[in-house]
Amino acid sequence: MPSSAEVRFHPVPGFMGLPAARAAAAGAARACVVGIPFDCGTHPFRVGSRQGPDAIREQSRLLRPVDIFRRHGIDNPPEFLRAIDVGNVACHPGDPDASYPLIEAGIGAILDSGAIPISMGGDGAVTLPQLRAVAQRHPDFVVLHFDSHTDTYPIPGYNTATTFTRAAEEGLLDVRRSYHVGTRGSSFMPGVLEFGREVGYTIVPFDEFDADQRGALDAIKQRIGQRPVYLCFDMDIFDPSCAPGVCTPEWGGLSPKEGLGLLRQLAGLNFVAFDVNTVSPPQDVQGATAFLAATVMQEFCALAAVAVRQYPQGRPD
Repeated sequence: MPSSAEVRFHPVPGFMGLPAARAAAAGAARACVVGIPFDCGTHPFRVGSRQGPDAIREQSRLLRPVDIFRRHGIDNPPEFLRAIDVGNVACHPGDPDASYPLIEAGIGAILDSGAIPISMGGDGAVTLPQLRAVAQRHPDFVVLHFDSHTDTYPIPGYNTATTFTRAAEEGLLDVRRSYHVGTRGSSFMPGVLEFGREVGYTIVPFDEFDADQRGALDAIKQRIGQRPVYLCFDMDIFDPSCAPGVCTPEWGGLSPKEGLGLLRQLAGLNFVAFDVNTVSPPQDVQGATAFLAATVMQEFCALAAVAVRQYPQGRPD
């Protein structure tokens, strides 16, 4: 990656044991894992997503790199990707003004190297600066957002509820072809779904998605086509019985089997960036949510490997 005084990472033990760098002779990394230890710190009592990246890395030691079923025709996606773990963005929890430029610069450096960033937050607010970085390199990209909340609320400021409101206002993405999938539960204000649709997003509520998951995903894939895709995956899409350590849990979500199956069905899209967020270790139970998030990231690696193979232009050889 290009060096820059604005880009600083704190070295940490690598996700799934990935190295922080590879020998030049091995070829440039096609994917980089990066932690974003940031949360707004404004939740009434569930503060702790800033600890998410370290918890996910710890639980990733339970994972093994080889896919014994070769679901996507690649035995070892991290090895195929020559993936590395660059560490954590050196940001400042609770301070969006100071942290967002650092997050944007870090993700931008990864993208400029030709690698796909696979990030782990952090709360849902970490997505906006990543979208800003992607928009500079892929101006026609779309977002595929799985979450029990739209994060598109008609309120001011920079927080977990306004990530995609601000992204639309800034013109960062193709809103008309971007999706919020899995919305369910309650809200602190009325009219949230209506507002998100007025902004331009396609919203697929959980009940509608759950009635025909395969059909819904096939329709989404067909509409997105070959456009660059940013996949944002909030861990509260899962039911809190299997993912208790999240900031805003909502009962009635996906099982691990359903969630991982969902991700596998997305193979073939032109992914350019991934993020998983909202793991909050202080509310977790024996690392269950962090372990599931690590497994989600393992699926990200498989999807990234397929994308590199099917859309090689601009990727490292």
